[in-house]
Amino acid sequence: MAERPTRSGRERRRVDPRLLLGLALVAGSTIGVWAVVEALDDTTRVLVAPATVTAGSRVTLGDLRVEAVRLGAVADGYLVPGDVPEDGLVVTRTVLGGELVPAASVADVDDVGTATVVVPSRGPLAREIAPGAVVDVWTAGELERGVFEPPVVLVAGAEVAAVLEAEGMVAGDGPSVELLIPRAKTAAMLEALASGDAIDLVPASAAAAGAG
Repeated sequence: MAERPTRSGRERRRVDPRLLLGLALVAGSTIGVWAVVEALDDTTRVLVAPATVTAGSRVTLGDLRVEAVRLGAVADGYLVPGDVPEDGLVVTRTVLGGELVPAASVADVDDVGTATVVVPSRGPLAREIAPGAVVDVWTAGELERGVFEPPVVLVAGAEVAAVLEAEGMVAGDGPSVELLIPRAKTAAMLEALASGDAIDLVPASAAAAGAG
């Protein structure tokens, strides 16, 4: 006598092909939606300064934060993680905290054409002189004790990297200012400091207003 098919065997044979088709359509739809979302995701991973970074500072990838933002056609103008070499980059203009790092605001360590000098002030600084500010450096050579030559601009458009408050025994003096100046002006600047020339820092905005 022939063996009758078991119930489980009959159930396996009764799987509705429409169910399989439905599952395939659902899977295909899910994959399609994912592909569309990926295609529409036009964000770019760029680097952001967590805090203000002044000109002359060296930054590495660990000093910056990565964020995904939509920049569209201007994306090439900002720094991305792959742009930062292992030895870092030098900031050539102050980048404010929370700002996307412009590619034009950094340079390779070997390509930087600036130098840092510290200039002691002769008294209180103008309110505008702070990290990131641009100043003109005016100097006047001393002809004799208390008598100086007419002042001239030794360095135009120097950037303030830091303001260093006087401490200890020299606390009565004014603060010193760390400036970022062109390398070509370094020798003249150091000569003026060594000679005891009168040196004053004038905010570039104030100088421009005076010229107008």
